[in-house]
Amino acid sequence: MVNQQKLTHFVSWLNQNELSGTIITNFHDVAYFSGFESDPIERVLALVVFSDHEPLLFGPALEVNSMRASGWPFAAFGYADHENPWLILAQHIKQTTSGTKFGIEYDHLSVARFNALQTALPSLSFKTDVTNEVNQLRLLKTPAEIEHMMAAGKDADRALTIGFQALTSGISILAVSAKIEYELKKSGVAAMSFDTLVQFGTHAADPHGATATRELATGEMALFDLGTITEGYASDVSRTIAFGQVDPKLQEIHAVTLVAQQAAQSQAKVGMTAAELDGIARQIITDAGYGDYFVHRLGHGLGTSVHEYPSIMAGNNITLQEGMAFSIEPGI
Repeated sequence: MVNQQKLTHFVSWLNQNELSGTIITNFHDVAYFSGFESDPIERVLALVVFSDHEPLLFGPALEVNSMRASGWPFAAFGYADHENPWLILAQHIKQTTSGTKFGIEYDHLSVARFNALQTALPSLSFKTDVTNEVNQLRLLKTPAEIEHMMAAGKDADRALTIGFQALTSGISILAVSAKIEYELKKSGVAAMSFDTLVQFGTHAADPHGATATRELATGEMALFDLGTITEGYASDVSRTIAFGQVDPKLQEIHAVTLVAQQAAQSQAKVGMTAAELDGIARQIITDAGYGDYFVHRLGHGLGTSVHEYPSIMAGNNITLQEGMAFSIEPGI
């Protein structure tokens, strides 16, 4: 469903900054505003928001019917694969407005695509980066957004239970991952928010390692990193459990990480900075002698993207506000 409230805010911002419009090309942001969810891969998908006209959706011709079926109430246009999408998009923009000052997402639009856009619209200026404004609009979640995220979180909790119960000596990482996704889909969960990650033993020390065929042995730790999607909103959870009796050193490391996670979660409050929150968990791990092995940020924003603004990390002095949603995931 179209996010009319946030679109209205965005239009007001365009007018305040004397912009004729903006071209949104990050498909996560397109989905956030329009309600139309699609990863165009190599094709072009864009939402054009005008300061004084109705917005339009533009993408592959094969997606136009889906755009309209998604509940998008405004114009939707497409292009065939053999056509130059930037020239066709330019035609629709020029037919809608004579304005020349447009914003784009600097963080997303590649140099090649920017050059193609500028060539198609030589009279337009694209000197305004709208990335920060889009981030700010996505930053504070509405009650409805939080409800969707809570539902996704419950599905993720169920996924963990399925995974824990699947563990048995000799089972492969791939088999556990497949079991989780099969059972969820069978129960009506349409999509994971990212590829389910399961890791055993020493492999579990690689936070973003690929799921593989390695088999589980008694006395190993098993790491699960997964999430689901509900109404376009993502969950993201990580859990590490022991399979059988594990080495006391592993128990100690797990206990330190858990204390750090719980401390940060319980002490997070409106008004502190992201850096301060990161520091709570980091200090506990450092005091325990493992600071050199906490090699990543504490967390990241969560919403329609599984990783979004802001980063909860040292050096980020953004103030935590009511309605922000982010992960707290220290690791050693």
